[in-house]
Amino acid sequence: MFEDSTFESAGKIKSKSKYWMMVTFITNASIILLLILIPLIYPEALPKAMMTTMLVAPPPPPPPPPPPPPAAAVHVVHVQSEMMNNQLTAPTRIPHDIKMVAEKEAPPTQSFGVAGMEGLGGSSGGVIGGMFSGPSTQPKVKVEAPKKVNISAGVAVGLLIQKTTPLYPPIAKAARVSGTVVLQATISKTGSIENLHVISGPAMLQQSAMDAVRTWRYKPYLLNNEPVEVETTVNVIFTLGG
Repeated sequence: MFEDSTFESAGKIKSKSKYWMMVTFITNASIILLLILIPLIYPEALPKAMMTTMLVAPPPPPPPPPPPPPAAAVHVVHVQSEMMNNQLTAPTRIPHDIKMVAEKEAPPTQSFGVAGMEGLGGSSGGVIGGMFSGPSTQPKVKVEAPKKVNISAGVAVGLLIQKTTPLYPPIAKAARVSGTVVLQATISKTGSIENLHVISGPAMLQQSAMDAVRTWRYKPYLLNNEPVEVETTVNVIFTLGG
């Protein structure tokens, strides 16, 4: 062995590697050929689960949608006019059947009007337009008068029938105090003063003005020929010269 590693053997050493290579090649080729031939000769030896998975065919594609139905045929009827040069012409043939045309009666005309104007043909919730139709048979709606209305001081003066002149307080006259006391009052249905209170004015003159206005009397204020309560203001003027 030492000779083989250090000196040339001059052809005395014979290697066996080529024989082992040939044996290894033949052995590997036999194994590969055997693995190829066994499934061909014995197909039942293959794993069934894997073969089933690999051989399952894909699902078929969905069927196409049905074609749309054919469009209905449109029959065009040509009507020949019997007018020629704005004149009727004689028919070319005599019809076998003569049909009577029955005309339908027109619907009754509905009356319209302004809401609350029943006498002019209107109705509740109606519109303008029925003032020329006949009288309406619907019941009349009576509008209820409001319980209280507001009137100005000038209108209230026109309704005054009894007025008491207020007394000038001596302390206010001595202090040379004058002016106008504005009062808020409710005139009842009988014409008396209710809910009297002061809005503005000199403090020395307010009590005297309220005492005088409480005795005033008014005509009842009529709304739709019925007396109603009214809310108004009363101006009481104090002057040193009066």
